[in-house]
Amino acid sequence: MGSALNTRLFDYVWVQFYNNPSCQYNLGNVNNLLSSWRKWTSLVPATKIFMGLPAAGSGFVPANVLNSKVLPVIKTSAKYGGVILWNKYYDDQSGYSNSIKNSV
Repeated sequence: MGSALNTRLFDYVWVQFYNNPSCQYNLGNVNNLLSSWRKWTSLVPATKIFMGLPAAGSGFVPANVLNSKVLPVIKTSAKYGGVILWNKYYDDQSGYSNSIKNSV
């Protein structure tokens, strides 16, 4: 995948920042998530990178944490493209996207 991304043919890249303990939010700790974000934005030559997060389950970031500790940091990157969520069913159940909409 790295070779493909390094071709500079991709303007937008959607990265899954969950289901991988080394890069996801974990029990109040945003360090792995933010460290992984910095790595992706520094190494991948795409124009915009989108942070893929779960609307529930492994790697779930509570809306208050995302709004106060994650988004203020990642939005400072010129490569910030936005947040994408998996999956719509859980988002519909929780209203997660509505609780982060004004911050993204």
